[in-house]
Amino acid sequence: MARALLIIDVQNDFTEGGALAVDGGAAVAGRITAFLRRHADEYDLVVASRDWHDATGDNGGHFAGPDGPDFRTTWPVHCVADTPGAEYHPALDLSAVDVHVRKGQGEPAYSAFEGTTDTGADLVDVFFDREVHAVDVVGIATDHCVRASALDGVHAGLDVFVYEDLVVGVDRAASEAALEEVRDEGGHTGRSDMDEGRQRPGGAVL
Repeated sequence: MARALLIIDVQNDFTEGGALAVDGGAAVAGRITAFLRRHADEYDLVVASRDWHDATGDNGGHFAGPDGPDFRTTWPVHCVADTPGAEYHPALDLSAVDVHVRKGQGEPAYSAFEGTTDTGADLVDVFFDREVHAVDVVGIATDHCVRASALDGVHAGLDVFVYEDLVVGVDRAASEAALEEVRDEGGHTGRSDMDEGRQRPGGAVL
């Protein structure tokens, strides 16, 4: 059985200076790269997801109309396909990424499991084909797309672990609640502790 790392939405629009900037986003991009340089060879598969919204229309109501965004279900325009805001943050080293997932193409989408690969495959199918049973989750933002992706992974029967020091959220309280929800649903959370190593559920040591 295989193990995967899932990198959620480390994109320019979700980091400092972007359309939906999250404070600390650039720093998380750098920390994920440092983690990959230490541990990429311990994963059987590395997947990275991106919001990839249509340039026209409101993407199923995801982009706010004249009344402006409520920052819960409607948002400012962000991560439009083939624009700089949709690109990965430059501090994220993509050399270890095996599979890229795009989500929100014309419709609201938060979870990486709602997206598709460049060949049109669903992420669940990718994991099934690779016999992935455990997924470590990192990225942006804890209280939105990280939360949705981790929960979908748990509900798909995967052993999910969210690295709390390799994610960053918009709101601290909401982010803490999101991690608690992941634990309540059967997932795991904790710090990566790259320098000292730690025991991950299932016996793997990082």
